[in-house]
Amino acid sequence: MPRVVVFDEFGGPDVMRVVEEPVVEPAVGEVRVRIEAFAVNPLDRMMRSGTSPTPVPLPHARLGVEGTGVVDALGPEVTGLKIGDPVILTAVPDASARGSYAEYTTIPASQVVGRPAGLGPTEAAAIWVAFSTAYGALVEKAGMRPGDHVLITAASGGVGRAAIQIANQIGAVPIAVTRHTARRDDLLAAGAAAVITTDRTDVVEAVRHHTGGTGADIVLDVVMGPGQQDLLKAARPGGTLVAAGFLDPRPAPFPTGTPLTIFSYRSFEHTLDAVVVNRMAAFLNAGVRLGALWPAIDKVFALDDVVEAHRHLEKGLHAGRKIVVTTGRAGSENPARRS
Repeated sequence: MPRVVVFDEFGGPDVMRVVEEPVVEPAVGEVRVRIEAFAVNPLDRMMRSGTSPTPVPLPHARLGVEGTGVVDALGPEVTGLKIGDPVILTAVPDASARGSYAEYTTIPASQVVGRPAGLGPTEAAAIWVAFSTAYGALVEKAGMRPGDHVLITAASGGVGRAAIQIANQIGAVPIAVTRHTARRDDLLAAGAAAVITTDRTDVVEAVRHHTGGTGADIVLDVVMGPGQQDLLKAARPGGTLVAAGFLDPRPAPFPTGTPLTIFSYRSFEHTLDAVVVNRMAAFLNAGVRLGALWPAIDKVFALDDVVEAHRHLEKGLHAGRKIVVTTGRAGSENPARRS
């Protein structure tokens, strides 16, 4: 039978185990996807360790909000898809029940989009979460336009790298913020117009320098915490700050000072909206086709090594590049048709 990753208690990577389970037949409006690869995300670690912002019911919880594969079965009333279509999962809000850490998953047909031509399973597994988050925050929320100076925190992370590429595709000017000077050259190579390293540079002064004294038009804050005060000072009056993450769990003081438009962004507010998802998919397809958008991959593991994949994530050596796990199911037969 097909394999799936589950855990019965919260803890370190060792709580995960690979078990065999029968496939689930798709209900009305659902599709079953034969998963070829999935990415490991910080949210997966939070769910596994019991620190997720939403409750995870135990035992036998699943993981995974990102993945790619091939449509394996169609439920009643599904249109626009056919068996064999390569797809990307766009949202798995109930990941503890239908997560992508599996050889098969059954989800609503509205939560898959066609895989962009030119992306193999490894890249496709790692592109949606980071790029849809960055696109949703910068384009849908902040209304990023050509010429905007965009300050991007945690720029060496997955969302930060995606934001740099998306800003460049739009014609904006991405200014990357990172804690470590050692990552400066890497971020410049990734497309940043300038890099501010907080271990050596004052953020506010550096932003003024790189924007001709005006400040950033848009700030993408995926860190939060007390450091947000410097970001507010670095923005121009009338600019926009989008808080789209929580890497720093410390409280962020109430925003004061520069008059700004401030948004709190959570990706599911857009990835569950079919109209916005269509825009995201069109933007992603165009970017991949032009070579402007491409995920950075750190390391690829096999499904049997999923525990090692999580250990690798916890060591923090991936430097923001995505960790991908392959299932070995590419081109395999439909289990429901086995004799």
